[in-house]
Amino acid sequence: MVERTILEVKEKLNGERHEFASTLLSRTPDEVISLYVLPRDGALGGVPLAGGTRCLGYFWAARPYNVYHAVDDAGRTLVFYINLSDRTVITPEAITWRDLIVDLVITPDGRCEVHDEEELPTDLDPTLGAAIDAARDDLLANYPALLADLERRTAALLP
Repeated sequence: MVERTILEVKEKLNGERHEFASTLLSRTPDEVISLYVLPRDGALGGVPLAGGTRCLGYFWAARPYNVYHAVDDAGRTLVFYINLSDRTVITPEAITWRDLIVDLVITPDGRCEVHDEEELPTDLDPTLGAAIDAARDDLLANYPALLADLERRTAALLP
């Protein structure tokens, strides 16, 4: 099987752009699943990750978030990192999305932390602020079912 690459383009509220090339695992018009293998030791949401850690990216055109699921060599979850996002566009070549700053970090022991709310601009459009709050609150109320689904999907995708 030939590996296909997909470009992830993350746009920040301040206009900065970051691009990452990943391996495409699955794509429909509304969803992409990608795989990125950490080239060296790092961290995700404060959780240390060793070089070689596999991170699956789950992106949806119609959801107000995307999820990175980091797993070890045995496929065990190390961390879920949920980015609140909007303007997600999926094309055959790329996933483009806008990072809305606020993130949820969830560890296998059930700890869930909301990160970076203090980084939201003071002049944030009130409609966007309300959308961020609603997405955060919905995720806090419903993330266990989402993560259980992603655990199953990750296990089916990885050897």
